[in-house]
Amino acid sequence: MEEFTLYRIFINLVIATKWTLILSVISFVGGGIVGFLVMLMRISPVKWLKQISWFYVEFFQGTPLLLQLFLAFFGLSVVFGVNLSPIAAATLALTGFTSAFLADIWRGSIEALPHGQWEAGSAIGFGYFKQLQLIILPQAVKIAIAPTVGFLVQVIKGTSLASIIGFTELSRAAALINNVTLKSLLIFGLAGLIYFAVCYPLSIWSQQLEKKLAYKA
Repeated sequence: MEEFTLYRIFINLVIATKWTLILSVISFVGGGIVGFLVMLMRISPVKWLKQISWFYVEFFQGTPLLLQLFLAFFGLSVVFGVNLSPIAAATLALTGFTSAFLADIWRGSIEALPHGQWEAGSAIGFGYFKQLQLIILPQAVKIAIAPTVGFLVQVIKGTSLASIIGFTELSRAAALINNVTLKSLLIFGLAGLIYFAVCYPLSIWSQQLEKKLAYKA
């Protein structure tokens, strides 16, 4: 049996961190794409689109991520006979979770702009989408960047829950190594330091962006 020295434990945790980052990036990019579409629906003048997007956001924000992971992994199998791998189920659940929060962040950024911006676009003859493309979104991006980067930290930490459906990322790797070595304080301490090393720079960057890109009406 391989002896788990401090070096070997650390290397195995770093390897597992790769999957934490891969899942985070895939979920964040996918959630960004879906979230942008949901955001467009939420600010749409079409009432039924707003209602559908409202329910979507409320569902993912109002239920625990752990439950969403169970529904993706077990629920689809029971109800529709679709058997997803742990990484596919984790990606699906985290994409939905991420998209709901990003949609709200971006909607709030747009609604933070003075209504006069819309009126100015209308006054010079721009239609709804032209106003959105040329006037509203360029300004809203400045407001949205900092909280969007900040939310990425929550996504990275949220991937730890994927261990419950068998996806081997940093948290699950730490638990598996601990089952063999019983060095709980060392192993989970190292895992915590790795999470901190990944998330803390993003938190600082988010704060710096918030100061740098603060919207001034």
